Amino acid sequence: MAKRDYYEILGVTREASEAEIKKAYRRLAMKHHPDRNQDDADAGGKFKEAKEAYEVLTDADKRATYDRFGHEGLQRSSSGGGFSAEGFGDIFGDVFGDIFGGGRRGGRSQVFRGADLGYELELELERAVSGDTVTIEVPTQVACDECHGSGARKGTDPVQCTTCGGVGQVRMQQGFFSIRQTCPACKGSGKVIQDPCERCHGRGRVSKTKKLSVKVPPGVDSGDRIRLSGEGEAGRNSGPPGDLYVEIRVKPHKLFERSGPDLSCEVPVSIATAALGGEVELPTLNGHVSLKIPAGTQSGKIFRLRGKGVTTVRDRHTGDLFAKVAVETPVNLTDEQESLLREFDELLRSGGNRHNPRAGGWLDTVKRFFERISQ
Repeated sequence: MAKRDYYEILGVTREASEAEIKKAYRRLAMKHHPDRNQDDADAGGKFKEAKEAYEVLTDADKRATYDRFGHEGLQRSSSGGGFSAEGFGDIFGDVFGDIFGGGRRGGRSQVFRGADLGYELELELERAVSGDTVTIEVPTQVACDECHGSGARKGTDPVQCTTCGGVGQVRMQQGFFSIRQTCPACKGSGKVIQDPCERCHGRGRVSKTKKLSVKVPPGVDSGDRIRLSGEGEAGRNSGPPGDLYVEIRVKPHKLFERSGPDLSCEVPVSIATAALGGEVELPTLNGHVSLKIPAGTQSGKIFRLRGKGVTTVRDRHTGDLFAKVAVETPVNLTDEQESLLREFDELLRSGGNRHNPRAGGWLDTVKRFFERISQ
């Protein structure tokens, strides 16, 4: 019986590209694969027919012969166009390798990108807020300047691997299937080093501590990362270098605590200032400001100073400064000071709870509590 036209089998035109032919075959192979059509007696034949058409039309020489002389030309050709178990294994890996991660015909030199590196940069709050340029030292792997990353002694070059013929892969026959694996001799590079570089011992990379200048933008906070492209480890087999990620960690500050764009601090205030009112000098990241304390201010009172916080690195929003009053109890009193303080306390008590409303309310609450539990 006369064979069907290969282009008709795959459903493509005679001008179809290799990519279009491969796409058409993948569709038919998935549709007619015998394992997926065990109840269809014709599936195996359709699968074989599509595979044979694909095998011919993706081979430049066979396709040229077929386009000129048809099936008869292929039969006369020494290369043939028949179906073989070895060819099935190879084509199965070629077509389905993209899906299942298998090898591809002809192999591929395994060039690896270098590893990314991380570096923790500690900054004082002032430097993180205002921004700075910092010099850091990073231990890394760089391309050997003696062999320029080739791994071969200066004046020599790596040679083609004789195990895989320079394709980086070897074929392993497992029953009906032929599987391609990374060449164990050259590790997929397709080349071997016969005369290694004395400095890097054939690795193509050497250890080095690099000095890098890092521009820290104003407003960074702990956890922010700065990416330095191409400053990671050198790649293998002349692959591109990785990146360096500088992670910011802001040191604890003696005066301020930071929460995003906002700052907070504690302001110690004397009893007299809290009772009578007054002004205290309050530090900010941009200098000192005067904070007015109203008469009768209680410990724990929080004052908000708008726009005295941090301008963030992302949206350039400026936060606020929250100042928490801490009324300070005097210590190391002289006899005269103690006497005056006791006299002052008696004067306060004589006025009832008018001068200490919180204490009076608390005592009333305690009294009611004990009355309930005694009932």
